[in-house]
Amino acid sequence: MNQPASPQPQNNNSDGNKNIPAGEPPVSGRLQPGQKIPTFELPALDGTVFSSTQLLGKPALLVFFRFAACPFCNLRLHRLLQLKAQLPEDFQVVAVFDSSLDDLRTYSERHDSAYQILADAKARIHRRFGVQYSWLGVVKGMLLRLPTVLYSMMVKGYWPSAFSGALHTMPMNFFIDANGVIRRAYYGRDEGDHPPLDDVLAFAHQQTEALQSPD
Repeated sequence: MNQPASPQPQNNNSDGNKNIPAGEPPVSGRLQPGQKIPTFELPALDGTVFSSTQLLGKPALLVFFRFAACPFCNLRLHRLLQLKAQLPEDFQVVAVFDSSLDDLRTYSERHDSAYQILADAKARIHRRFGVQYSWLGVVKGMLLRLPTVLYSMMVKGYWPSAFSGALHTMPMNFFIDANGVIRRAYYGRDEGDHPPLDDVLAFAHQQTEALQSPD
């Protein structure tokens, strides 16, 4: 099994599989390092259809977020965009929201994103990647990360003025190599739980340097 770019905390959502939206199939097991990512196609904010085959050939960070107006999610995407100048040119960041394309157009276009932002209406692809649903994670996020959510809403203006998708969706981050193989799978324990940005930078440079190495 491949080792993660840096030590990975244990992510244990005690109620992660109990709160599945009505009428939806059960959440699949979590994906593990060494597995290839499931194939998928999703509509993108720029009007194209994004295919998972576009992830091949370059290392990537694939991030699964909650609904389009989520203040935690929009602040995280904003911080990833700020990181763009420090990332290698060949490193991809793809964000998938549990929302319709119309909702994304309303709430995410303000990012003027250099990354692909995808709409996963009804969270079908979220479930293929083993999404966790946790009301406990929602409560923990609000209590433990209150300064973060207040900063996101009051300073950055990411107000959750409308809700679409499941409110108790937990975020997921997948560090993927150029062959489409998961090198690290990070399942958030609460609604604002993501790996440190330094981990993203380290992985991006590690992977791009490996591609450029003659060995």
